[in-house]
Formats: sequence, C-alpha cells, structure tokens
Amino acid sequence: MSDYTPPKVWEPKESGGKFASINRPVAGSTHEKTLPVGKHPFQLYSLATPNGVKATVMLEELLALGKDAEYDAWLIKIGDGDQFGSGFVEVNPNSKIPALMDHSADKPIRVFESGSILLHLAEKFGAFVPTDPAKRVETMSWLFWQMGSAPYLGGGFGHFYAYAPEKIEYAIDRFTMEAKRQLDVLDRRLAESRYLGGDEYTIADIATWSWYGQLALGRLYEAAEFLDVESYENVQRWAKEIDARPAVQRGRMVNRTFGEPETQLHERHGASDFDTKTQDKIGD
Repeated sequence: MSDYTPPKVWEPKESGGKFASINRPVAGSTHEKTLPVGKHPFQLYSLATPNGVKATVMLEELLALGKDAEYDAWLIKIGDGDQFGSGFVEVNPNSKIPALMDHSADKPIRVFESGSILLHLAEKFGAFVPTDPAKRVETMSWLFWQMGSAPYLGGGFGHFYAYAPEKIEYAIDRFTMEAKRQLDVLDRRLAESRYLGGDEYTIADIATWSWYGQLALGRLYEAAEFLDVESYENVQRWAKEIDARPAVQRGRMVNRTFGEPETQLHERHGASDFDTKTQDKIGD
C-alpha cells in the first residue's frame, strides 16, 4: 500500500523510467533546428514506433499501387529530443511522430497525428478508404477506435508493464484488463469480417495492425505470453495476412533503429534504398 498523498498543486519532478528525460509538462521547442527537405512530394519525419509505422506502411502501399506518393523519410530520434526542435514543432505543435509535410500542392500542407496522415493520403489518392458510404463509415469508426484505444495499450499497459521504474500491480492489472478487452473487441469483429471495415483492406487495418497486429505477432513489450495473444485466433489470422504484404514489410523497415541490421533503413529517399542502404550494408 502506497503512502503517497497527492499535493494540492502538482509540481514537476524527476519521474524515473525509460522516457523520463523527454517527459515535460509544457509544449513548444527546446532548441532551434531546421528540418531537412528532400526532393520528393512528401517529407516524413518519424521513427518506426507503431504510430510511425502507420505512415510508412501507407506510403509504401500507395507506391505499390502505382500512385505518385514518393517520399523522403527523415529519422527523428525521440530519445534525443529531436521532436522538440523548432522545425519539428512547426510541423507538429504536439511534438509527436509521425509528422508529414505535403509539398505536392501549390502551398505546402502540414499534417500531424497518424490517423490524420492516413486519412489525408487516402483521400488525396483515392485509395484504402471505401467509396461506399456505409463501408466508409465503418472504416472511419474503426480508425477512430484505434486512435482512441491505443493510448491505453501504449501509454497504459506498455508503460507500466515494460517501462515504469517499478512494477505496480494495480496499474499492470488495470491496463492488462483493458488491453485484453480491446483484443477481444478486435477478435469478435474479425470473426465476422476479413478486415475491419469489411472485405477491403483499408487505413483502419493499417492503423490497427501497426499496434495490435504487431502485439499479436509478439513484437511489442515482450508481452505475447503474458497477454496470451495466441488465443485471439481471428486477430492472429488477420495480423499474419497483413504482415505478409510486401509494402507492410518495407514500411516496417523505414526509420527503424532497432532489431537486426538488415531490417533497419534509418532514412528512406528512394525505393532502391531498401537494397543498398540498410544497416547491414552501410554499418553505423
């Protein structure tokens, strides 16, 4: 039993844990840093977290369809505080990855929040979002379900299970309960439908797979056994089907700084980079 009593007015203090160095109670930039700009229509500033993977998978899927969605993907090292640079804050005032600049129009457009990036690209290219009104609404519902649910998985379960400086039974139990409930929500939906929006692969699947699909495949928090992810058979079927898509496999590699060197493409500036610039080929 903790003897902690919250003060009348909270004051910031060192919290400990993996991300303590980048946690702060105020917004805005901490230093001046101009973002690089490449030659392609889309400039992505990101890291291969689940939220970052959404954007790179979407761009790779669009390219696989033959769309003019070429992009430069610049690495943002959130552990080093790159997201607090002045240039990044201009693109995303919330200082979170991914952030996108769309230079394909007469005037560049900033797009932040991963769901907004997916929707912007889907509408721009007329892909991965249904045109049928009922299917579109279903897809949007699942997209926004993911956006609202993932903080419980990442900031809740993932934080207290994997990153908090001490194991707090109440917090782990609370967010494990919610993580499993969410997996059950998905499993029930996928028992009746091939994909979340229906029979089409959409931005709802891209967004949700990046979090829950990778969780089901044992890639998040080393928690697969703890959460008994194998028991969610419909989620497993769906996760493995999406994981086998070549564009998804490429998207997972972009801005990736962990795992086997051959799976890491720190920055992407052209399709040939997957063959020539992974870390096993260029080293540090």
